[in-house]
Amino acid sequence: MELLSVHEASVRLSAQTGAQLALNKVSLRIAAGERIALVGSNGSGKSTLLRLINGLLLPVQGHVHAPNGLSQAMLFQRPHMLRLSVLRHVALGLWLRGASWSAALVRALDALQRAGLAQLAGQAARTLSVGQQQRVAMAQALALQPALLLLDEPTASLDPHAKREVEALMEDFARSHPQAAMVFASHNLGQVKRLAQRVVYLEGGRVLADLPVADFFDPAVLQSRSASAHFFTQGELA
Repeated sequence: MELLSVHEASVRLSAQTGAQLALNKVSLRIAAGERIALVGSNGSGKSTLLRLINGLLLPVQGHVHAPNGLSQAMLFQRPHMLRLSVLRHVALGLWLRGASWSAALVRALDALQRAGLAQLAGQAARTLSVGQQQRVAMAQALALQPALLLLDEPTASLDPHAKREVEALMEDFARSHPQAAMVFASHNLGQVKRLAQRVVYLEGGRVLADLPVADFFDPAVLQSRSASAHFFTQGELA
């Protein structure tokens, strides 16, 4: 079942000058249960595509089609922590979605327990380490039980231990919500291999490859796609 589709969408960011597009006639279909990795160099359009899907950006041409009421959550590379306790920080998103405050607190605590952070529920969110903050942001996203989870380089600034913890939460989401889709941007080839079923390669705001993960990493396929091969030589392996 298709959750969302992007058709021939182009995006121009306001900070850019001239005719250059951040996305140029990009098309993408996301089905229920899919795990899709967006890969490419810095500035290739990965983050812009995620924001377009999430509705944070509008296309200058083309369109994004999603059913009314599609539940989405997005995790950024550097989450912003409010001046709240960890528990209230996670509960806030649920409350803004319409849950009562008491129900939001119960669901937030459950999400923190699943993230291994229940012991930090009363601590100020801004005092946590970078890795802990990212796990809090992940818990906040998971508490919403979205049909579509979007993640923008969720482990890029983390040490190896924190990276494994966030990846474990991504795997737990995919396992416990088999009908939900997960789309994540990553430079980490090992992470892409471990977590993705499908790889979308972007360069210069265009989609140059959209392949099953096994095909993307197949040497024979790589040799026939110079863009994929370039990314393979540049990406992280851990």
